[in-house]
Amino acid sequence: MQRSQRLSQMLFVTLREDPAEAELISHKLLLRGGFIRRLSPGIYTYLPLLWRVLQKISDIVREEMNAIGAQECLLPQLQPAEIWRESGRWDVYTQAEGIMFALKDRQGREQALGPTHEEVITLLARDLIRSYRQLPQILYQIQTKFRDEIRPRFGLLRGREFLMKDAYSFHANEESLRQTYQDMYRAYGRILRRCGLEFCVVEADAGAIGGPSAASQEFMVLASAGEDEILYTPDGSYAANVEKAVSLPPPAADSPYTTFQVLDTPGTETIEKLANFLKISPTLIVKNVLYQALYDNGLRVVVLLSIRGDQEVNEVKLANHLNRLAERYQANKLLKLTLADAEIQKSWQGDPIPVGYIAPDLPDSCLGRQKNLAPQILRLADQTAALLKNFVTGSNQVGRHVVGANWGEQYPLPEVVDVRKAQAGDRCLLNPDQILETARGIEIGHIFQLGLKFSLPMRASFTDEQGSEQPLWMGCYGIGVSRLAQAAVEQSHDANGIIWPVAIAPYHVVVVVPNVSDPEQTKVAEKLVQELAAAGIETLWDDRDERAGVKFKDADLIGIPYRLTTGRSLKQGKVELAERATGQAVEIPIEEVVATLKERIAAALAVPD
Repeated sequence: MQRSQRLSQMLFVTLREDPAEAELISHKLLLRGGFIRRLSPGIYTYLPLLWRVLQKISDIVREEMNAIGAQECLLPQLQPAEIWRESGRWDVYTQAEGIMFALKDRQGREQALGPTHEEVITLLARDLIRSYRQLPQILYQIQTKFRDEIRPRFGLLRGREFLMKDAYSFHANEESLRQTYQDMYRAYGRILRRCGLEFCVVEADAGAIGGPSAASQEFMVLASAGEDEILYTPDGSYAANVEKAVSLPPPAADSPYTTFQVLDTPGTETIEKLANFLKISPTLIVKNVLYQALYDNGLRVVVLLSIRGDQEVNEVKLANHLNRLAERYQANKLLKLTLADAEIQKSWQGDPIPVGYIAPDLPDSCLGRQKNLAPQILRLADQTAALLKNFVTGSNQVGRHVVGANWGEQYPLPEVVDVRKAQAGDRCLLNPDQILETARGIEIGHIFQLGLKFSLPMRASFTDEQGSEQPLWMGCYGIGVSRLAQAAVEQSHDANGIIWPVAIAPYHVVVVVPNVSDPEQTKVAEKLVQELAAAGIETLWDDRDERAGVKFKDADLIGIPYRLTTGRSLKQGKVELAERATGQAVEIPIEEVVATLKERIAAALAVPD
């Protein structure tokens, strides 16, 4: 990597005002600092300064991957549809999630730009791995990925094109997979620590990559503007993405109703209005929510879910449960889960639905059963609702509710599931003495134990010691390289600009010449740049014919860790050394500059294992 650069010769343009397109401070600073330039929504050019950052992150990733025996390769970005159909994910990615760019070539064959590479790597393993003697194998790549985001936003955090490291491992058994999973867990921790980031590891939902039962953890960079909510215990014993988190809800209040009655409750179509009208706790109410599930065989299933009034539905958990029921409906997988709004309810062509007053026994006729338009109806009850006695719920009549109701008496108890959304203030399931707290995070890494999810449908197998054919056990491990760069900015900045961690900063030091017409300042700066570069210290030389104030503002904006200024102190044989992170500045003798910076940089790069 080039060790010195004159700023006057670099394609370098900064902005003084925040771009209108940017919402997050990190996005604003990357645009203002001349790191990225938008081509179209979600698609950015990586300019020279950012490309150096991305190269440094990639080098750290390579070093840690190589250290655990992973082998780098490069997989095709353009992938044929048939391998995605073989794994069963084509419809999921093109229809359900709709995040894959799908196209046809001139022969009419369907292709895709890869958002991920499980199919490609599994096909490779099927062709090349024959024997247990070849196992385990770990392959990784650093590659551009593509996602057709509906609303690309936040710069590099939710783009349509992004840089990612993904690794895949192949094993003879589950024990070997778990060992590599732990190796990756430790390697990811080292990567993030070396990049100078504060992070936490949380239990996570595996989504369309891992499936509902895959072991999965996310590496979250903590930032107030993070898209993901994390729930954790103060003692650090538990942390999970809110999509995956489990907890103990607050106990329900005692019911004042001892007998079953139907009451007039006009204008109480929401839980809040009903609780206020009856002067009761929402914990005594059973609310009934309608969803529509679409499976890959075209079947629509109407889902009526009962849940306690103070709780929210975790739709990821509900979707995972419905995915596990796919075989019941002669399907392979759930394609889409949708809250049944008025338009969806109308499509069922059933009797009118008393929205806001639905009871757990809402008649099948309201759900299209009599016209066979919704041939399957599934009734579920979350655990919070199933435990209630003498509860309040709808009556299937607008303006009326029932009180004092019980399961097994007025209503048959449906299949009981755990699909509530855990929230801050809940008790920890593992230790009820711990109360869950919340934080925001940016997902940077995600590791999965895929097991046999891809090897079975794609027939990727090996011959074991006894000569029997066995399916390969697989793992998958991703890091968002471009996301990591922006997450570092989101986590480390101030009112003046970016504060890059030393390990991934585009340059270690910027040498500022306040007055380029002063030959002494220029001469000393040139000598320092040469000596610093020779010592392996990456140096940016601001030799532009600009006012000193402009140079200082730009140096702060782009966040180079150290700034050397050849100013008035030259008369005493000194230059000013300022540290970007602390703002502290000292004057040091010119002959001590290289040694001082080498010492400071080495200390910054020394990260405990």
